[in-house]
Amino acid sequence: MKKPKPDPLTFSELRCAAVDLLSRRDHSRLELQRKLRPKAASAEDLETLLDELAERRWQSDERFAEAYVNSRSQRGQGPLRMKHELRNKGVADTEISAAMEESDSDWYQSAINVAEKKFGQTPDLSDLKLKARVYSFLAYRGFTGDQISYVLDRLGSFSADD
Repeated sequence: MKKPKPDPLTFSELRCAAVDLLSRRDHSRLELQRKLRPKAASAEDLETLLDELAERRWQSDERFAEAYVNSRSQRGQGPLRMKHELRNKGVADTEISAAMEESDSDWYQSAINVAEKKFGQTPDLSDLKLKARVYSFLAYRGFTGDQISYVLDRLGSFSADD
């Protein structure tokens, strides 16, 4: 048996729900829209509320993108994956580019750290299967081909020196 759909929220209740979500973490406009749409009485109310939140700077896609990039770079994700995920969250390309440029991440060093954590500091990259696994893993994490090649050269030179 299906649950009955709850009554739509009034504008002030909708605002409270939005502020409650934003008090926990930043959200993109699209994320807020997706979460609040089922609760809103009308699409106009929702758009008015989202415009009001953006005007007051309680919700900012720019701030959301910066926080997202900083958080994900500390977790070892690469720039390609972050860009893709931010686009899926409705953040504009200009804001994504600005957040990526403002980030003080060294993507090459980050890729090395991620590879070393997963495969050790001196993996035997003469084994082509292992080399392919390293490449595939870093590509999945969102690093570019140049960054991955740099890691493979760097880790390969370490194992060749031994």
